[in-house]
Amino acid sequence: MTISINDYKALSQELDPEKIQTQILDLLLKMQNVERGSLWLNRNGKYECVAALGSKSEDVRGVKLSPEDQSIVGWVIQNGKMTIAKAGDERHFSTIERDFKIKSKLILCFPLHLKGHEVYGAVQVIDTSTAGKKLNLDPGYLTMMQDLVDIGSISLRNSLEFQKQRMEFAQLSQTLSNIRNNKTIVGRSQSVKKALKLVENYGATSYPVLLYGESGTGKELFAEGIHTQSSRAQKPFLTQNCSAIPENLLESELFGYEKGAFTGATTNKAGLFEAADGGTVFLDEIGDMDINLQAKLLRVLQENEIKPLGGTKTKRIDIRIISATNRNLEEDVRSGRFREDLYYRLNVLPLKLPALRERREDINLLTKHFLNREAAHSHMLPKKMSTKAMEIMSNYNWPGNIRELENMVKQFQAMIPGDTITESDLPLHITHPGANQTHEPKQSSPSPTQQNIPVQEDFSALTWKEMEYTYVMKLLEKYRWNISRAARAAQINRSTFDSRMKKLGIKKNG
Repeated sequence: MTISINDYKALSQELDPEKIQTQILDLLLKMQNVERGSLWLNRNGKYECVAALGSKSEDVRGVKLSPEDQSIVGWVIQNGKMTIAKAGDERHFSTIERDFKIKSKLILCFPLHLKGHEVYGAVQVIDTSTAGKKLNLDPGYLTMMQDLVDIGSISLRNSLEFQKQRMEFAQLSQTLSNIRNNKTIVGRSQSVKKALKLVENYGATSYPVLLYGESGTGKELFAEGIHTQSSRAQKPFLTQNCSAIPENLLESELFGYEKGAFTGATTNKAGLFEAADGGTVFLDEIGDMDINLQAKLLRVLQENEIKPLGGTKTKRIDIRIISATNRNLEEDVRSGRFREDLYYRLNVLPLKLPALRERREDINLLTKHFLNREAAHSHMLPKKMSTKAMEIMSNYNWPGNIRELENMVKQFQAMIPGDTITESDLPLHITHPGANQTHEPKQSSPSPTQQNIPVQEDFSALTWKEMEYTYVMKLLEKYRWNISRAARAAQINRSTFDSRMKKLGIKKNG
């Protein structure tokens, strides 16, 4: 086969490492009129097969060899020069081909390197013919092949460096974005360090992750951290709370719908799964998903395909699903409320997030972080905590976790004059968690929400908005940020309660 100038251009202009690897292999195999070959890179102290063509290529791709293993690839990388080896060569790592019906007869292997740089990989061209005499071993022909390998080697190395820099840039951009949006995971405790290590490890895979933890522990923040450290970082990260909307609306949000699927469906609409193609979907409060919708989610995980509401054809998608729950899903599985097969599909990589009371050493750090953030938003100097006030804050159990602490700091910013927050500024339920002081309403038949209200301040000193903010926060803390239960206690619709939360600037972030 003759190599044209277009073949060289194709190699030099491509930026995708995977495409270059395949191009190099394909050209070399065509030049030698054989069908089997593989390309290996020196990664993290191992020789890893990153591309393979021909029969059984799927069994070779991904194989990692130790430098201590006898292999032709290892010999070429370590010696930096081309070699020709027969199947019986002592350097041949024949274990790979143990179950192959058609085995290698003659192997031609070239090093991948840059001038003045160490060898970073090798590419093999393999003759599997019965006689093992198909390879053209003429010195002039091998020199031409070496030239092609050298050009491909430079292009591949450049593309790998470009990809690495692009990933680093994406992570830096995400980090800066998180800093601007105050989405930094704050903590020095061992439990947080352990969780962050798992975030890093999980980011290297595309398996489903299930985040466990009480409401307010920052599950969405950790989910986004996994996405940011993954190969999907440049693709969308989309979020859906499974308890926030009814089942039929949730299905259309996730899967989309086609025109005429239901009353009001006047156009086609892509769902969250389709919109996130290539990226990550975070499903919060997965335990509240209806059992019928669970079956459809299972198909997404099993088949990587969706069918919009009202549609007749399926669509292939490539997404990673990270889910979160504050429920005991194992108990829900036993009771039949949650599908067992879906549970095991979602729980491939579990991550338990600690409650704030389990990481008390981080309370001081988090408080200062939120004080600085709120001050920046208000264009003011940050308030300070007195030593005694900070000690009391650190000893409080924070049933609403980080979210409760965050909203408490917002109250400090809005309601406390001066630049220092003292013990007297703290609510009674924080300074005296076991206090049972109440005032009795005069009405003969008080409503449930009027009974046993802790006396913590003079409500006549508050504005209406401040009093409503305090009331909503108390309900959310009491019911551990279960918005539906808080709305029932307030005797209003969930949607109305949600609306009031938004107007008051109270957010539920996972």
